[in-house]
Amino acid sequence: MKDYNNIYFVGAGGIGMAALVRYFLSKGYRVAGYDRTRTALTDALEAEGAELCFEDTMEAIPDYCRDREHTLVVYTPAIPDSHVGLSYFRKEGFEVMKRAQVLGIISHGSKGLCFAGTHGKTTTSSMAAHILSHSQVGCNAFLGGVLRNCGTNFMLHPTSPYTVIEADEFDRSFHWLNPYIAVITATDPDHLDIYGTEEAYLESFAHFTELIRPDGVLICHTGLKLRPRPQEGVRVYSYSRNEGDFHATNVRKGDGEIVFDFVSPQGTIRDVKLGVPVDINIENAVAAMAVCQLVGATEEDMRAAVGSFLGAKRRFEFWLKEPGENGKVVIDDYAHHPDELKASIRSVKDLYPNRKLSVIFQPHLYTRTRDFAPEFAEALSLADEVLLLDIYPARELPIEGVTSEIILKDIKCANKALCKKEDLLKTIKNYNFEVLLTVGAGDINNYLPAICEEIKTRP
Repeated sequence: MKDYNNIYFVGAGGIGMAALVRYFLSKGYRVAGYDRTRTALTDALEAEGAELCFEDTMEAIPDYCRDREHTLVVYTPAIPDSHVGLSYFRKEGFEVMKRAQVLGIISHGSKGLCFAGTHGKTTTSSMAAHILSHSQVGCNAFLGGVLRNCGTNFMLHPTSPYTVIEADEFDRSFHWLNPYIAVITATDPDHLDIYGTEEAYLESFAHFTELIRPDGVLICHTGLKLRPRPQEGVRVYSYSRNEGDFHATNVRKGDGEIVFDFVSPQGTIRDVKLGVPVDINIENAVAAMAVCQLVGATEEDMRAAVGSFLGAKRRFEFWLKEPGENGKVVIDDYAHHPDELKASIRSVKDLYPNRKLSVIFQPHLYTRTRDFAPEFAEALSLADEVLLLDIYPARELPIEGVTSEIILKDIKCANKALCKKEDLLKTIKNYNFEVLLTVGAGDINNYLPAICEEIKTRP
């Protein structure tokens, strides 16, 4: 990177891109970029020194970023090839790299602690980064969610050799990495618009395991279809909630708390209390603690940090929690795969077993909705009532016949309905929510302030 003075990001407001924006700002580079939509995250990046634009025009590119010799262009695969700015940089012979490629270069000189998997990787990597940052080990971190404890998804440590990385399988991005420790949380097929088949998806993860350094470690969730292919010398461990080399035991729930004992090849750490007390975080904590223990975090470090961990934004985030047994509750979660959705709904029902659970779900991507409509319907059938928004397209164009209706028709709960996003605030006036879960990887979270205000006005 020493030849560059300027970094231009195409898709700067994506959560993974934002961590790189912050990295280059911290290193003194001039940083500019484009994103389609202004958000709270882009506002934060601008406040930190990035020069961002929200129009895909040649005029919006700063003059200093037109210096081919001293400007690196970084893009996310979610940006279409027709993008005016990206097309210009390619045509003019600029150095253009994928986000994952740049992340691989940055992390290559450190010991990468890489968390991969269909789901669970954001919370697990965030928890590991939180533990290590509150220990004598320390860490750098490039995360896929904004950590609520510190308000950022990027950490820079002056001396730690470790870098925590959320390793994204989309577009095979994680193949640019060279892990010291790799964790694989799940391999349920996803991104079939990229991979085509489950076999190709699993092969991508198998190749990822080949990239682990010979002196490194692979930690896999038990029961995966994956057949890993680590190099000779790589130590291999298993984990899950109830079994494996690393697991939990003696789980206790009550009074809004979850406490468990952590079992590892090094012994048992007793009475670990979750800062975000939902059932799925038992397993997430086991994986995070496994990595942190292997790089030298102490029992005291881990117990204290797991207890103070507030989670990543949009990962089982409480927006409203009124006091009393009948107090209204609103929780937001980023779940966008059927297994994630099912785990999220079950976690809420576990916390509030005697309350009515309402779910507002915004499907993400036409291809994912097409590929998993029956599975989404099965997960949503666990709720007491469901409001289904239109599909959030993200990078995709509509597919004929693929709408939220193909999910709705198979949902089993009696109270179910479709709702256009622009009608949501008007529609919820007809609902009496007790516990509300809003779910999806689109922009449903933008409506949460107004949703909470509406619910708080109810008797």
